[in-house]
Amino acid sequence: MSPDSIIVRSVTKRYGSNDHAVVALDRVDLSIPSGTVFGLLGPNGAGKTTLIKVLTGISDITSGDAEVAGFDVRRQSLQVRARIGWVAAEVILDDDFTAWENLWLQAKLQDLADWKGRAEQLLTYFSLADRKDDKVSHYSTGMRKKLEIALALLHQPSVIFMDEPTIGLDVATRRMLWDIVTGVHKEFGVTVLLTTHYIEEADALCDRIAIIDHGKIIATGTPSELKARVRADIVRLETGEELRAEQLAAIPGVQEARAQGVEWIVRVGSANDFLPRLFATIRTDQVRRISVDKPSLETVFLDLTGHGIGGDEPMRDIRRFYMQMRRARS
Repeated sequence: MSPDSIIVRSVTKRYGSNDHAVVALDRVDLSIPSGTVFGLLGPNGAGKTTLIKVLTGISDITSGDAEVAGFDVRRQSLQVRARIGWVAAEVILDDDFTAWENLWLQAKLQDLADWKGRAEQLLTYFSLADRKDDKVSHYSTGMRKKLEIALALLHQPSVIFMDEPTIGLDVATRRMLWDIVTGVHKEFGVTVLLTTHYIEEADALCDRIAIIDHGKIIATGTPSELKARVRADIVRLETGEELRAEQLAAIPGVQEARAQGVEWIVRVGSANDFLPRLFATIRTDQVRRISVDKPSLETVFLDLTGHGIGGDEPMRDIRRFYMQMRRARS
């Protein structure tokens, strides 16, 4: 059996006719080792959910092929579905049923004969055993997420797909779910494919990460390997006066300067050295927005794509910013 739980070979997915087709996945190649938490990191619309849909057989592959749990997604879709679980971004439970009744319904849908012992084990593991006879409508968001993961684990899958599982959750519930993902992976020995657009989530949870943008995989590796690709600080700058690339490139320490809409993305050896030189070059009262990104998955994404993963962000560390301005004026 392959050491990889998921193998994707040049998978393309198009929507629409040939003349007006939208390419959601563009020749994607992936190998996801068994027993790992693998992150698919990218902004909304990058193709993350589309990839899960084709791997689970919900959507057809336009070209290429893929295997999940050792079975061909196209030709052996029933075998694939019998070996996978799916946790969607939205909690999908029957609120009028109790936790036990939701598990019973899941067992019926999957034609599981001997499921009650497994259900009891999962309820105990997720600390829901004392609430199993309560209607789900009375559960907190965290409890509902726990129950949904229990449903996904009921038939003992070897692979679980988690599609943006923490989107819309408060910080405390999100952190709780991080612990659950890590615990489930270790306790039940499943391979987890996690999609997310949260940088810190991918960094905290994933053994390996693939960065996806506009349907293409643009980098893969461990979080440490990906961060090691960027040996520089990234400065994002917006000013009231017009700047030229040559003007920024002439500042000592600048490795690259490129325009991104109204913003300049400047790659520098050291932001601490660059900022005083910048403020000596341009009028500080013309600075509308500035931020500094130290080497991180965010800077990797920014360096590879030229744009951030989560849209514009407010100025960070404003005290440091004004300290740098004072240094420039002194």
